[in-house]
Amino acid sequence: MLPLEIYIHIPFCVRKCAYCDFLSGTSTEEEREAYVELLCREMEACPQKVRDYRVVSVFFGGGTPSLLTGEQVSRILQVLKKQFVVDENAEITMEMNPGTAKRERLEAYKRSGVNRLSIGLQSVHNEELNMLGRIHTYEDFLDSYNLARRTGFENINVDLISAIPGQTVESWEETLRTILELNPEHISAYSLIIEPGTPFDALYGEEGREGVLPLPDEEAERRMYHQTRKILQESGYDRYEISNYARPGYACRHNQGYWNRVPYLGFGIGAASLVPAGLSEHGNWCRYSNPETVAEYRTCFQDKFRGEPLERKEEMEEFMFLGLRQMCGIRKADFQKSFGESIEKVYAEAMKKLENLNLIEENEERIWLTEKGIDVSNMVFVEFML
Repeated sequence: MLPLEIYIHIPFCVRKCAYCDFLSGTSTEEEREAYVELLCREMEACPQKVRDYRVVSVFFGGGTPSLLTGEQVSRILQVLKKQFVVDENAEITMEMNPGTAKRERLEAYKRSGVNRLSIGLQSVHNEELNMLGRIHTYEDFLDSYNLARRTGFENINVDLISAIPGQTVESWEETLRTILELNPEHISAYSLIIEPGTPFDALYGEEGREGVLPLPDEEAERRMYHQTRKILQESGYDRYEISNYARPGYACRHNQGYWNRVPYLGFGIGAASLVPAGLSEHGNWCRYSNPETVAEYRTCFQDKFRGEPLERKEEMEEFMFLGLRQMCGIRKADFQKSFGESIEKVYAEAMKKLENLNLIEENEERIWLTEKGIDVSNMVFVEFML
């Protein structure tokens, strides 16, 4: 059976962070319960042929999925396991905000099948957390992390953000070294991006205000990135993707599937799907995103299987953009198998240019980014647009 991934979007949070542009907002208990019912209905509306695929990973993202009760998460997973063929050892991840999950809730998540937590810390410095608009302190994180360990979770990711306003290279290094003392299995270390329409955009965008804490300059941000790699690799974490590090055996399978274009179905408002030819009503791969309002979402449950067919060039471009994010790069044989042409034939000019600039390297089997290429990865990806 072919692999399939599931993404479940939970658009609820206690308060929206100053940098966040995700589809999320506050809610009541009644709104969350009604939403869970809609999620279950959407999964139940999937065609029978989804059972031709085996679900290898499930990811609860948000928002703050840990606002759901144990019973609600259990109900979602029961419906999912009824509608789909789920691998016995499937990776099931729950994103969690520090301070939102109590012992009974974590125990219920674990009983229902959740076997991986992704905790959004971002910084060990409370002044930086306050700057980001986070609802928690570092002490709240420690309480949540230790509670998760006592509950029996043995696969935990910690999310961190660098290049925060007012942050220094030294304070970032302190965040890294402090987290390493806890020995999480996985660390995601992202650089802050100022997204349009967010409160941070008003402060730091093109029309930014004066008198606010400055963002780290380009040189400091680059040093933070390189220190991240150095410090984490010295501590036994393998960088397997531009911003993700894991102890051996703990790379996030859901993320790896995404970067390798394993098909996925998204459930919930705004959730995206990459539908394989075998499920698409068009008979070829297609992409679809659910509506972003509950009112529209409740009427569209079958639409993802009628999504917009992907053009061949779009598939090739996506193959390159996603695959090159991984440190192992792209297997030439996989490109040949997917498209019936060699990667050297399709991208001869781009590859020659990027190799001359020392931005990519290749051997008989693979193509991958150099360290210099990683620093300017977006520029590299543009060269693979057809």
